[in-house]
Amino acid sequence: MIDYVTISDLGVIEHAELPLDAGLNVVTGETGAGKTMVVTALGLLLGARAEATAIRSGAPQAVVDAGLTVPAGHRCVQLAREAGAWLETPAATGSADPEQVAADSDASSGADQPQAPGADQPETAGEVEVLLGRTLSAKGRSRASVSGRNVPIALLGEIGSSLVTVHGQSDQLRLRSATAQRRSLDRYAGAEFGTALAAYREQFTGYQAKVAELEEITSNERERLREAEQLQLALEQIDAVEPLPGEDHELKTESLKLENVESLREAARAAQLALSGPDAAEALDDVPHAVALVESAATALSAVQEEDRELGEIAEQISSVSSLLNDAASELGIYAAHLDESGPERLAAVHQRRADLERLIRLYGPDIDAVLAWAADARARLHNLQSDTDRIEELSAEIDQLHTQLWAEAEELRRRRLEAGERLGAAVGEELAALAMPRARMVIEVTATPELGPEGADAVAMLLAPHPGSDPLPLGKGASGGELSRVMLALEVVLAEGSDTETFIFDEVDAGVGGKAAVQIGRRLAMLAKHRQVIVVTHLPQVAAYAQNHIRVFKASVHDDSTSGGFTASDVTALDQEQRVSELARMLAGQEDSESARAHARELISGAAAP
Repeated sequence: MIDYVTISDLGVIEHAELPLDAGLNVVTGETGAGKTMVVTALGLLLGARAEATAIRSGAPQAVVDAGLTVPAGHRCVQLAREAGAWLETPAATGSADPEQVAADSDASSGADQPQAPGADQPETAGEVEVLLGRTLSAKGRSRASVSGRNVPIALLGEIGSSLVTVHGQSDQLRLRSATAQRRSLDRYAGAEFGTALAAYREQFTGYQAKVAELEEITSNERERLREAEQLQLALEQIDAVEPLPGEDHELKTESLKLENVESLREAARAAQLALSGPDAAEALDDVPHAVALVESAATALSAVQEEDRELGEIAEQISSVSSLLNDAASELGIYAAHLDESGPERLAAVHQRRADLERLIRLYGPDIDAVLAWAADARARLHNLQSDTDRIEELSAEIDQLHTQLWAEAEELRRRRLEAGERLGAAVGEELAALAMPRARMVIEVTATPELGPEGADAVAMLLAPHPGSDPLPLGKGASGGELSRVMLALEVVLAEGSDTETFIFDEVDAGVGGKAAVQIGRRLAMLAKHRQVIVVTHLPQVAAYAQNHIRVFKASVHDDSTSGGFTASDVTALDQEQRVSELARMLAGQEDSESARAHARELISGAAAP
């Protein structure tokens, strides 16, 4: 429930705090005193659109805060913690050691002690405190917070709307819509119906996806055939070349080698000559070469290497160098011989192959690997396009099966709606009888529609016959404003039993009602307040008499030396018993001091307090 609401610089309210109780809270006041701003403030905490014009003239910003006590297992607690809010268990609950509670409170209130969202918050029973905040800037900006953590306004609205339901005169218009009426009936039908409806919606979403896929295939058949033909030609061109991964880079390297074969051969021969000297047939004793020189060094050391270990190690190194030089000279010879085997024919073949690959690269990718990747994707796409006929048959069969299944489920939903409609109509009729409409009759009409929809195949209409002998008519045609107010209240009382909403707010829902009907509305609101927190903005003393907590919004002129005439501000105060009598007297006769009006006010309060 909402424990309090603090309002600063909103409309005509300069600063006010509304203390709220768990039962029936009534807000009254003169016309123009600022009662609407109370509802506006609560709406802002529920994510309503912010208007800079709502800020009090001359103020830089308007601020609305509210403190709520919420069951620890409520969905809004999870939403708040996921947003990073730190929620505390009210210190007044339980029988904990007062000193320990105070210590825990001090520890948790430190600004320099950030907590991980959701850490050490395992409780799912009991209650937690949630703080909601909204700030409007005169510059047009708006900020929202949950327990000190800035959050998106949409999240504030989601958290607030899970706790609070607001009903105003505009809700009477929504009540006339077929969608709102269907939702009310579905809500009344219960959790089992909600599960069945959710399963139907999931099936319907899958059905729509398959229908859309089939339409896409059949409507673009010509384009798909053209695409398939183009892909087929491209793949034939690639397959004719039969490229290999990385082949373009390998051929580039080979081409460079073949184009420089003479210079490569000369270099290899020269290097081989320097290492091992000329062939035996060409051997000249006076031509030095590396192998001979190194072997001479090894021979010079071999005679003495046993006499000194250090010199022996050097001799071993020289021996290793000699082996390496011999191996290198041999490999150079083999390399040069292979170059001799490669002729102009191979170079021509490489150039031709590279030209074939380059044509593919120009068309399908920056290199052969990219061309092969494109070809793989193209084959998969071509397979899909070529299998359209099979897919069309498969989709058609699946759609027919789903269509039959969905109609069966829709008919089951209709059966349940018809059953729930009978119960809801009877229950609302009982409430209307208690709201001074004893002969009124509500009919919940559920008719089949020719097409399936996301909510089934039903059209729901709420019809009202306000008088005996009158035909039931749609609410927008068969009910006055006052009757609509009572119908909406009757629906809310009936639906409240299965709702997890903690607080109901009614903004002049009693408009157009008076006399005995007003007394019955007050009584019904009091009954609803036995199970939920109810906040009512009203102009009817018959309704206000049932309040357990009566709050008055009053307007006062404030003198300000800095201005020529001061300004008008509104304040809010909770009334005691005698103040309630005065306020009801004002509402009854416009005269707080009239003894007859005060006597009538006391009579209303006494009557409201009676069992």
